[in-house]
This record gives sequence, C-alpha cells and structure tokens, in this order.
Amino acid sequence: MKFNFKYFILFLLTIVTFHFKGLAQDPVFTQFYANPIYLNPAFAGAKNCPRFVMSHRNQWPSISGAYVTNSFSYDQYVESVNGGIAVMVTNDMAGGNTINWSTLNLVYSYHWKVSRKFQVLLGAQGTWNQKFINWSELSFGDQIDPRRGFVYRTGDQPRGNVLDNNWGTRGFFDVSTGFVAYSKNFYFGAAAKHLNRPQESMILGDARMPIHYTFHAGSTINFPGDSPFGGKTSISPNIIYTYQDGFMQLNLGLYYKYSILTGGIWWREGDSFILTLGLEMDRFNFGYSYDITTSPLTNNSGGSHELSLGYVLNCKKKTKRYRTISCPSF
Repeated sequence: MKFNFKYFILFLLTIVTFHFKGLAQDPVFTQFYANPIYLNPAFAGAKNCPRFVMSHRNQWPSISGAYVTNSFSYDQYVESVNGGIAVMVTNDMAGGNTINWSTLNLVYSYHWKVSRKFQVLLGAQGTWNQKFINWSELSFGDQIDPRRGFVYRTGDQPRGNVLDNNWGTRGFFDVSTGFVAYSKNFYFGAAAKHLNRPQESMILGDARMPIHYTFHAGSTINFPGDSPFGGKTSISPNIIYTYQDGFMQLNLGLYYKYSILTGGIWWREGDSFILTLGLEMDRFNFGYSYDITTSPLTNNSGGSHELSLGYVLNCKKKTKRYRTISCPSF
C-alpha cells in the first residue's frame, strides 16, 4: 500500500488536537496586532474609538481537514469606567470540522496614566468555551484488531453530552489576564490565558487546559517628514514569545510603513517565514499574510493564508485623556 504523507499528517493533527492528556495548543494568528484582543486582553480600548476586527486563517490548506480559525471582536474606551471593554468570539475547526471549538470572551482593561508620557493597561478576560466533536469520525487504538482492522467498540467514554447526531459537546469557563505598557514609540506586555486550568477533555480522564503565556515587545521608529503620497513613513521591529505546556516559540518581525501601505516579514522559530501586506486608512485597514512553511511539512502543507479586516468608528477625540498606543496594525 502506498504511503500517503498528507493523510499521515492529518492523523497526527487529529491526535495532537484531541489527545486526552491535554497536549493541544491554542489556535494561532500570525497578524498579531491585527487581532490585538486575541494577543492580549489589555489591548481593549487602546484605540480609543469603537473598533471592529475580523480575522480568518486557513492553516495548511493542502492537507485535507486541517485548521480553519475565525475571530470577531469589538472594543472601545469607556471614560466612565476609566478603561476599555471588549467582546470577542472565536471559532476553530480541525479535521474537516470533526473537532470544533468556539469561545465567547468578555474583556475589561483598566487604563492607568502613570505619567504624561507613559501608560499602563491592565486587562482581565472571562471566556466561555464550547467544544464539539463528531464521534462518528474518530477511531481509537482499542478498536483495532491486528488482522481485521477496526472491528471493536472503544472503551473510551465521552465526557459531557452526546447529541442524537453523534456529536459530543461540553462547555467550560476560564479566565485570562494581561498588561501592556507603552510610551510614544515603545511598547511591551505579557498575557496569561486559562489561569484556572479548566477540565477540557472530551472523554473521561483528567486533561487540564495548560496555561498559555505570551510576552511581546516592539518599537515604532518614525522617519522625519511625510511620504510623497501623504502620511508617515516608519519601521517597527517586534518580538513575540509564547509558551504553553512545554511548547515554546519565538517570533521575530519587522514592519515597514509607507503612507497607507505596510509590508512585514516575520520569522517563526522552527516553523515558517511570514510575509504580510496591509492597507491602512483613517478608519479602515485590510491585511493579508502568507506563512511560508520551513518545517518538514514544507512540501505538503500549502503554507497558511490569513486575512484581517478592521474598522474604527468615528468618536470625539477629546473623550480620552491618554495617548493611543503606536503599535502596528498587522
């Protein structure tokens, strides 16, 4: 029988996502600052005016049934609570929608003006998670007969509800927090998700969601004068480091902004190079990025495509007493 590497990779993806020992990782977006609430809840209200953000990611499209992730968020600064509020919804599908994970997130970020030139944002997030799994599409090791293949019933028992259509589902709550500190041209922050380590297993057994840590920093360096087409020209070096359950990843990136256009390149340790192109106007921004896979999946994954769309509503400029953060839009 011919070995099909793509189906082997899909099998590994399903095992990693579903493994009842809790080895699954959080979904990933590579336009980090186009989806700021997902990166760090402290970013809620950092733009001052009401903001809508949508992101879509198709990871490894050449592998049938790989990851498709979507998110939508709304955030704004509210003077009466001295901070920002946000609502974010995410959905992650794997294995051709065999596994589906949706979240509803409510966020508050306290905005603290330490001095005229330095501000700190302190964020807290509550998340309701709902996971679904199609049991009819899964196979387990105890179903296998060495000669006849999959002939036995599995002894693994579902946790949560099993619907009439053979979909299993369970919900759980978790909390996250983060901070961002910034001045005119420099910013840094950290976030920790799933602090209460909720039980996430879809079968009987103990599988606590591992805490996801993120550390990020960057700077915006403006060139003097305006570009010939109007607007500023700048470069922005950035670093993002993540850690979850023994999995560590370093991301190094650089953006170049010329008027309304932004180009970026990122290196993701052991995984990919990321090319980003963005269009940014007064209230609207659109970004596209492509992950060039450098891992052993190079010839089989098809890379990853990501789209982002942001829209900022008009608001009174005098509403907020604090400087808005100058981090990239993608």
